[in-house]
Amino acid sequence: MPVVGGAYEELLQTGKLGPETFQLLRRLVHQVRRASGFPPPEGYAEWSDDAAYDVITAMLTREGAGQLFVTSCFAQAADEASLERLFLASIKNFLIDEAKKTPRGKLRRRIARLMGADASFRRAPGSPPRWMLSEHPEGAVWQGDPDDLVVEAWRVRGVGITRWNHSGPTPAQTVRALIAILTQVLRHARGAVREEDLAKVLESRFELLSSARFTPLYTDDGALADPVEAAAAADAAAAGAADIWERLSANERLLLPYLDEDAHHAAQLLEIGPAQAEAVLAGLKARLRLALSQDSDRTAVMGALLRRCAEPPPEPPL
Repeated sequence: MPVVGGAYEELLQTGKLGPETFQLLRRLVHQVRRASGFPPPEGYAEWSDDAAYDVITAMLTREGAGQLFVTSCFAQAADEASLERLFLASIKNFLIDEAKKTPRGKLRRRIARLMGADASFRRAPGSPPRWMLSEHPEGAVWQGDPDDLVVEAWRVRGVGITRWNHSGPTPAQTVRALIAILTQVLRHARGAVREEDLAKVLESRFELLSSARFTPLYTDDGALADPVEAAAAADAAAAGAADIWERLSANERLLLPYLDEDAHHAAQLLEIGPAQAEAVLAGLKARLRLALSQDSDRTAVMGALLRRCAEPPPEPPL
């Protein structure tokens, strides 16, 4: 029985995709998704080996291509290293094509077009795609928590989306709303932010990819989106937010929209001493980290929490 020393040797000796080649593909899927921030495949909330296997299976069973991509890469390779490079390019191109088909992928392309046409923004060089304000210095990159950007987006008042089309030109009022949020978020970040993170922020702020409470969203072919599944996800986020809200103190609720401010700002807001304010702020962040870690959709729950901050307090009973 031949001795196999890697994917290239395996393909050379057997001419077939075997365990060595499959394990190499799995490792490269993880390498590409970590480097480029691709979302996991449909049906997965996060990346795992099973998710990577599904990507490989989808590549191998594509109509008109299938396993040909393996033999095509092998035919162009001279050794294990060149085979890896060819596989990497194939996997990245496949994940790009898949990401473009998703609602978030379409949202990313839309905001990229809007920012690309506005001199206030510029795209940072390199991959994954990142955007910054033109006023920011070259090379400045934001590396914080995406939830902080969601909080900042909810601070922008007086903007909303009443019309959201899935194809064709974006309505002028919608453009103004999107640009207002993107500008505020990037100004807060003081550097380039991943396009994927900007899409997530807009998703949460305007509930673009979930069911609208009053305006139904439609699929690209004009069919009404399934309201049951979307409503269930929205209800789950609202329930998670309500549970967290009930466990917050009055001071913690006041501080919720100002998580990224310092203790001095918190002390002024709560009208208490800096040391006490710092303790309240630290306790709130710790409580949120623990509570949100138990939810599969942290962004949706955080958005629901921030909406509660904007709601007027209930009137006392007569």
